[in-house]
This record gives sequence, structure tokens and C-alpha cells, in this order.
Amino acid sequence: MNVAIIQLEVSDVHSREERFKKVEQIMLELHAGNPQPDLILLPEIWGSGFFRFQDYAAHSEEAEGETYSFLAPWAEKMNCHILGGSIVERDGNHLYNTALFIDPHGKLISKYRKIHLFGYKSEESKLLTRGTTPTVIKTDLGTFGISTCYDLRFPELYRKMADLGAQAFLVTSAWPLARLEHWTLFNRTRALENQCYLISCNCSGQIKENPFAGNSMMVDPWGTVLHSAGEEPALLHGSIDLSHVSEIRDSFPAFNDRVLL
Repeated sequence: MNVAIIQLEVSDVHSREERFKKVEQIMLELHAGNPQPDLILLPEIWGSGFFRFQDYAAHSEEAEGETYSFLAPWAEKMNCHILGGSIVERDGNHLYNTALFIDPHGKLISKYRKIHLFGYKSEESKLLTRGTTPTVIKTDLGTFGISTCYDLRFPELYRKMADLGAQAFLVTSAWPLARLEHWTLFNRTRALENQCYLISCNCSGQIKENPFAGNSMMVDPWGTVLHSAGEEPALLHGSIDLSHVSEIRDSFPAFNDRVLL
């Protein structure tokens, strides 16, 4: 499975419209490439910028709104799945941080509403409503569990997704540079402790006084980083083989030794 991670610059100096144009340029590049990706990932709230809380209401959209409508044709053109990062989803009187997962037919086959909302020096937990349901989706590529940024600090979510059949965790994020070491540790640990692949897409750039960590990565079920970006904007390519998940679990059957307390 060929994977492309779009570690997009999300900064105050660029408008929402400019970021959409930049993603369009990257999609054109991917479409012209060989081989084309089977899976593309984008970062968390890349349209508005995570820390631009003043824009959340104005930039909110329905699940099948502007961002979905922009990305769906690219999924069809490249015959690939796209984790479209996340949006501020508007549903009635509630706003959610919602990750969109689009199939090669351009269909929104799953969405994940972020369960763990960030409250530390952040307005996210005040402005948004938390999700309640872990999201695991079975596709022709394999079975994926979807999560968002701060979720990485809560291992029970990932164990639940592994129990639901996830072979790989897809993480969309706007993780800050101040806690880069935590980011690297959690990416590796969530993969290792669940014997799953983990593929993460983080923002680059800076919103207000908050620089993002970048360092998007692909981690194997042994917790080994296979591919990683730095802090600058990047288009990260790599390939993974999800059949290794069952091979590793069979060769080192830690799940069989679990004691449920």
C-alpha cells in the first residue's frame, strides 16, 4: 500500500483559500506521479488552522461541505482513499472536530468526531462538542482506526480500536512543537502496544505563538519509525504491508497474555 502524507504549512500568513490552492497543487503533483498513492492523509483543521478559534464558527461546514466536495474528486481521479484531515463540522447547534474518510469512488464512507478535546491553553474544549464513538472502518486496503491529535495521550481508545479489528491507526493532527518529544513517543508507543501500524499527518507552520511540530510519520507494529518528516512542510511518501500485522501478532502473541482487570 503506497501512502502519501501531506504535511501542510498551516500559518497565520496564509488564508484558508490559499491553503486550498496549495493542497490542489500537491494533488496535481500526486496525480502526475508514479506510482500514485493508495492512501493520502491531511492534517487536523488545516482549512481554518487549529489555534484560530475565532474562525471556527465562520468556517464551520457540514460533513459533506466545502472540504469534502474539494477532496472527493481527487479520490476518484487517483482511485485512492483520502483521510481529509479534519474540519469544524456544524451539525445543528453543535460544532465538532471531525475527520473525513473518503473512498476511491468519492464517497464519504466514515467520519470521526474527536473524542478527547484539548483544554490546555486551548479553546477547543469550550467551543466544540466531543465525539463519543471510536471509528474503525474496513476497506479494500485493510482496516483502519481513525483518531485526532490529543487522542494520542489516551491509550484506551487505541486498544479499543485494535479490539475492533484495526490493522493501522490513521492520525490527523495539529501537534505543537513544544511537545515534540511526546509526539514521537506516543506515535511509537500506540503502534507498539497494539501491534498495529500507525500513520500520522501533522501540521507544519505556526498559528499565533504556536509553532507546529511537523514530524509526520509511519510506524510499524514493532514501534519502529519507517518514514518521518522534519518540521518543515513536506510531502512524505512510503509503503506499508498490512499483512505484517497478523504475522507479528502470531510470532509474538502478546494479546493472548492480556489480563482484563
